[in-house]
Amino acid sequence: MTGPNSFLPPEWAPHAALWAGWPRLAEEWGGDLAPARSDIAAFIRAASAHVPVKVAIGSDEAMASAQAMTGGAAELIALPTGDIWLRDTGPIVTGQGPAREAQVFRFNGWGGKYLMDGDTETAAALAAHEHLPARKHDFVLEGGGIDVDGEGRLLTTRQCLLNPNRNPGLNIDQIEGHLRAAFGVEEILWLGDGLANDHTDGHVDNIARFIGPGHVLCQHPAGPDDPNTDVLTEIERSLAAAGLMVSTIPSPGLVHFGDGVPVPASHMNFTITNGAVLVPIYEDHYSAVALAELRALFLGRAVIGLPARGILAGGGSFHCMTREIPA
Repeated sequence: MTGPNSFLPPEWAPHAALWAGWPRLAEEWGGDLAPARSDIAAFIRAASAHVPVKVAIGSDEAMASAQAMTGGAAELIALPTGDIWLRDTGPIVTGQGPAREAQVFRFNGWGGKYLMDGDTETAAALAAHEHLPARKHDFVLEGGGIDVDGEGRLLTTRQCLLNPNRNPGLNIDQIEGHLRAAFGVEEILWLGDGLANDHTDGHVDNIARFIGPGHVLCQHPAGPDDPNTDVLTEIERSLAAAGLMVSTIPSPGLVHFGDGVPVPASHMNFTITNGAVLVPIYEDHYSAVALAELRALFLGRAVIGLPARGILAGGGSFHCMTREIPA
């Protein structure tokens, strides 16, 4: 049975607040927290011009650094966190106004790959701080693995939600049943694989995002050395075959950290909030084209490109590290 508190608003609906993570575990960042903290502080300052920003802080040292680097742009809140990825460790808030409810799913470290103290406590603690009733689900789900358009459609990937490292005892029909019950959706749209070397097992927020009812955005390959050419081409084909309106922007192309090994850089990992879209950028040409095309798609919102290579060292970007609270 679904009701007003099981409706998952699309990300472009009004937000009461936007939460962000703050890095605290140096070993998860190659021993150096500074680049990620610099990128995230710039994101927080930019976002705070549009929405109240709250930052989940997992240690005293992290609190001190966030106070020094964010300059009062956000509310800093001590909260149990392992790493910054609130999209996946935080609650998914359904409903609007007095019908809001925090959906708290099981989190198993992206299929057991990264298990950090605090991450399994983050969702309930964040819900309690927001004074939201929490509904616990015996189902493994990360928020980055789904995207909705607010009119009954949910987008996901087989690589993630059908992965035996998440819910091995459930078949596709049972998984769809969980999604429909939790989020009030009717149509589940399945893509195949995500980006190369994405440790999330193909989160959809790195490859395709709804930007309006029935209107989805994905990336086309950028340059002859784009490591995801085949995957991106298949994603666009699948979305069109599903009867959706499809727009594309260029991917960042081949992004690596000096060793030639592709990392899962994506212009799709943007955060939509009140009056703004905050977009990760990685290099000059393709990111400039992507920003120009996003401005044409998000009329009435400021499209803000911000450096994100420091955050990418941890495996994700702006959308992965944020969680909106619907108004």
